[in-house]
Amino acid sequence: MSVRVAFLGLGVMGYPMAGHLQNAGYQVTVYNRTTSKAEKWASEYQGSFAATPKAAVTDCDFVFMCVGNDDDLRSVIYGDDGVLAGIKSGAVLVDHTTTSAKVAREVAQEAQLQGVEFLDAPVSGGQAGAENGVLTIMVGGQTSTFEKAQPVMAAFARFSQLIGEVGAGQLCKMVNQICIAGVVQGLAEGLHFAKQAGLDGEKVIETIAKGAAGSWQMENRYKTMLAGEYEFGFAVDWMRKDLGIALDEARSNGSNLALTALVDQYYADVQALGGNRFDTSSLLARLDAIHDKK
Repeated sequence: MSVRVAFLGLGVMGYPMAGHLQNAGYQVTVYNRTTSKAEKWASEYQGSFAATPKAAVTDCDFVFMCVGNDDDLRSVIYGDDGVLAGIKSGAVLVDHTTTSAKVAREVAQEAQLQGVEFLDAPVSGGQAGAENGVLTIMVGGQTSTFEKAQPVMAAFARFSQLIGEVGAGQLCKMVNQICIAGVVQGLAEGLHFAKQAGLDGEKVIETIAKGAAGSWQMENRYKTMLAGEYEFGFAVDWMRKDLGIALDEARSNGSNLALTALVDQYYADVQALGGNRFDTSSLLARLDAIHDKK
């Protein structure tokens, strides 16, 4: 019997992730809040769509979710038409949304009451990683559950790692975003400095990228940053959501995230410039705007 899979949430990440599952031979039913997108996906991938989360997950062996935030997750999980109203005992529920660790533990507890196994499994790699099926997945949950889900997740992931108990995946994603924030700010300041010093930014980056300053952000974003183009990835609005989650967690566990808090405020400045949907490399736009005011 073929493995039945549901995928809830067809944004820029979920749409191709669900497609990789269908192409890998799984029998996939999708749900999206905007039904027209689910219809489009079903037509493109010869899969199925459902009008409610409950209908989508009925009789499924694996249920994957990739929605917006804690509230969005709760909206698809609970209620008469939610996941928990339709999912069968013994199924594996995997959440790829970036959320708080608190909501991950809450959902895991509710799922366990119905005999459903749960993994919090946020992803890294952005839209390009989702489209190319090469995401990195950081996972919280039981080893046995991870071992069941890992071969299925391999349809859209290059690497997945069990970090610890439920919630650990989300905590790891917070570390990921904390690190990215500092790297992007450093890159933005470096490019800004090079520009003010009258250097050829292309030559500078081609040189220093081969040494200790090199990073994924430098390799993949410096050209568009130099061109003042910021339409190539994870949006500022979503980054601020993620950094807010990390800063909340830091307040509760006693971490000192001074740089992260500062960069979060810099992203707020980008939003004030109208850059809500700019990608995260747009920290350079803030520096350019400050310079232009002088």
